[in-house]
Order: sequence, then structure tokens, then C-alpha cells
Amino acid sequence: MIAIGTDHRGYRLKETIKQFLDNEGLKYKDFGTYSDNSVDYPDYAKAVCENISSGESDRGILICGSGMGICIPANKYKGIRAANVLNEKMAEMTRRHNDANVICFGADFIKPETAVKCLKVFLNTDFENEERHIRRVNKVNNIIQ
Repeated sequence: MIAIGTDHRGYRLKETIKQFLDNEGLKYKDFGTYSDNSVDYPDYAKAVCENISSGESDRGILICGSGMGICIPANKYKGIRAANVLNEKMAEMTRRHNDANVICFGADFIKPETAVKCLKVFLNTDFENEERHIRRVNKVNNIIQ
């Protein structure tokens, strides 16, 4: 299961991503927002990250205008490793080396078709289960207690 959430600036991109998820037959839970009316991005980061932390979803997608605003609160949650991604290589490497479980997009900085390509890479790239990467991810996980 994939958890997805956005503020008002990412609403349209979220709808595009949901179409992709539907077309691929991927299950997701939409935590909103459901329009382009102004809302606070930390509320949507919280909903998505708590859903992942509970084990209901394995991965998450968060969107705001820059991708940075929604990524910051996401990384405050235990077990969440969120990365703001702008291209396919970033999506690949954050999965391979960081075991990121939340991908963040800045709707003002990424074209919808690029976001979908990045998401495909993110969802289909495995963590490199090597000692050095495991050690580093464990250190990140232990920062937030």
C-alpha cells in the first residue's frame, strides 16, 4: 500500500500521480488535500507518515510547492526516510543507498511526466542491502527516538 498526501500547491500533481497508480493497479490511500484551497503541509506529512509508521503502508508520496516544506516534517517521524526528488537518478539513489520510504515532490519544480518517471524508479528500485548502507540507515533511524 502507498500513502499519498499533499498540500494545496501539490493537489494537481497528486491527481496526476493517482491516475498513474490507478493505471498500474497499485493500491494507495489518499490523505488529501482534496482541492487547491490553502491548507498546512505538516498536517498531510503527519497523516502519511503515521500511516507508514503503523505498518499500513510501505511507502509514501508527499507533495507541496517546493517539496522541501513537506519533506522536513516527514523526516521527524521515527522510521521515515523522506527524500525530495527532482530526477530519476535521485529517485534511484535514495532507494539504493538511503532506503527512502517516502518520495517528496515540489509541484512548482517538476513536470508531472517527470514526477511519474521518478515515482516508477522509486517504486521499482531495491535498497542495496550492503553492510555500509545498512550501517548508515541504522544511524539515521537512531537519531529520532
